[in-house]
Amino acid sequence: MNETLPPCPECSSEHAYEGGALLVCPMCGHEWAAVQAGDDVAGESGEQSARVITDAVGNVLSDGDTVTVLKDLKVKGSGGGVIKVGTKVRGIRLIDGVGDHDIDCKVDGVGQMQLKSSVVKKV
Repeated sequence: MNETLPPCPECSSEHAYEGGALLVCPMCGHEWAAVQAGDDVAGESGEQSARVITDAVGNVLSDGDTVTVLKDLKVKGSGGGVIKVGTKVRGIRLIDGVGDHDIDCKVDGVGQMQLKSSVVKKV
């Protein structure tokens, strides 16, 4: 099984394993996103250009886009608020977040947070 997984980009250990959507190195604890077989370009074009993030209906997202939330989202942590359906989020930034959270944004009335691209639609 480890024959198909790439080595750790931090310590070059060959003992990486799948931990959900991420690959995990047990030697140094580094976590990174698994790349598709066709995206395995050795740093020539950079990781950012090979990564395409789409919204819930398949539209390609980019930095600075405005999106709309498609379902009520419970906010964990600060008081347990809710982001309602139809809330517009302006000026998103695409990131490699924790788990499936790949959008960094500031939601009016809630503050800075990370969202999943699967719960938003590009406006």
